[in-house]
Amino acid sequence: MRKQIVAGNWKMNNDLAQTETLITDLKNQTKTSNAEVMIAPTFTNLWQAYQTLKDHDIEVIAQNMHFAENGAYTGEISASMLKSIGVNTVILGHSERREYFNETDELLAKKVDAALANDIRVIFCFGEELADRKSKNHENVVGSQIKNGLFHLKADAFKNIVLAYEPVWAIGTGETASPEQAQDMHAFIRKTLADQYGKDVADSVSILYGGSVKPANANEIFSKPDVDGGLIGGAALQADDFYAIVNAF
Repeated sequence: MRKQIVAGNWKMNNDLAQTETLITDLKNQTKTSNAEVMIAPTFTNLWQAYQTLKDHDIEVIAQNMHFAENGAYTGEISASMLKSIGVNTVILGHSERREYFNETDELLAKKVDAALANDIRVIFCFGEELADRKSKNHENVVGSQIKNGLFHLKADAFKNIVLAYEPVWAIGTGETASPEQAQDMHAFIRKTLADQYGKDVADSVSILYGGSVKPANANEIFSKPDVDGGLIGGAALQADDFYAIVNAF
């Protein structure tokens, strides 16, 4: 059975004191679902977050990592560095990394390989922009990102892969993605996996939705058969909102 997952991507928010406050608030919430809960603080606060939550069921994950094990890559963080502080899951390919830092499918494939080689689970992100959606090229774009980033892997690698679909066109544009549109794309993603690796693999991979999930729409989105959870942005910065989404299952 596929895992239900709600992961909070804090992005470049919260200093150390704010991180400790939010984690305290999160620990005081009650989880009524079986969903796995993850949070991704900034790099500077990962160790403190891990120490605070190591005896709690909230997993601390990273927002990014480099493909190299070490070397002259100023400002970068390697997979082994994450492992050394207890971090075992990383977000790769987020739309903001692709847009603002020019991360290509080829680069992300190398990052995926580095993470898996270090036994780090990958939340692999992808999604189309507004022009792609309006030109009805969205499935081609998403299919290409998945194939270029992941289809060099063997089937058994997907036990450590979680997919996260981000409709970039529906984030901060005034456009709205409906739960039906989310389901349609998730079904296409699962079919894309099945065509390459078979139905068993496709049915085993969790696919998260990253299109501005909020308490008001989480229940309807998560009720869709191919939506296995959410990669949450802004709502993850408020403990009450985040757990309302977690409990939408």
